[in-house]
Amino acid sequence: MGGLRLHWVEMGNGPLVLLLHGFPEHWYSWRHQLPALAAAGFRAVAPDLRGYGRSAKPRGVRSYRMAALAGDAAALVRHLGAERAHVVGHDWGGVIAWCLPALFPGLVERLAILNAPHPVLFRRKLATRAQRSRSSYVFLFQLPFLPERRLTRHRARFLKRLLRDDPVRSGAFSPEEIERYREAFLLPGVARSAVHYYRAIFRTGTARHGFSRGAIDVPTLVLWGERDRWLGTELLDGLEAFVPDLRIIRIPDASHWLQVDACERVNAELVRFLQEGAGGAAVSAPPAPGDGGTSDR
Repeated sequence: MGGLRLHWVEMGNGPLVLLLHGFPEHWYSWRHQLPALAAAGFRAVAPDLRGYGRSAKPRGVRSYRMAALAGDAAALVRHLGAERAHVVGHDWGGVIAWCLPALFPGLVERLAILNAPHPVLFRRKLATRAQRSRSSYVFLFQLPFLPERRLTRHRARFLKRLLRDDPVRSGAFSPEEIERYREAFLLPGVARSAVHYYRAIFRTGTARHGFSRGAIDVPTLVLWGERDRWLGTELLDGLEAFVPDLRIIRIPDASHWLQVDACERVNAELVRFLQEGAGGAAVSAPPAPGDGGTSDR
């Protein structure tokens, strides 16, 4: 909004697939999915969400309310010349993806969610001891200044430990890849912006935004790594009440970072699901990844 600039990377030609990353990442979290989707005949576009990577980093918690985050995604789809898009989201990108069909009816062709709770169910489950314990960092992030300091000290050492130790697959993130994540997170303003996403949950109605309009009316695939230590599988309970056309695939030997932990399985399931909606996209050789540049929004 108001001239905010977004950066994205894209590969391929065909129906548009928008890939939305989570915390504490950037477009690079989709490095395994971009070429796979391009090879399957899609135009795969992975933006840096506002506040991350090379995208703009507006100040203030209200800049990270759901209306703004979802509005960025909708504006990017239109900027890319499409009226509709398939949307894939992980973690915070998944939360945004959940909200898009409600906030922008007709924008989403098919929806794929990777380890991201439906906002209404997440708010309910936070009342349970188990999920409240897993999500204790969310409450820590409500404090001023301290979270940003802790996240950036020792060159974002938390991120090194997280990506080294959390995945199920040994070496899922190489040392070079981890360093790339750290460098991106240490860019000026990123830590503050990343924490503001969590502050906005409680201050701007993110958890309920848009869902008074009824169920999500697009075909939806949920891929869930069952060894996610941050989000319990009970967050899937009752999801069909919000999503009538729902397919859930549980991946037992994958963590929260399932698009890296189980990249081949995730790629296969995404391609199968999205090709159903595209009537069977033609397979073509993928081009090299291209820097899509930036756009005002």
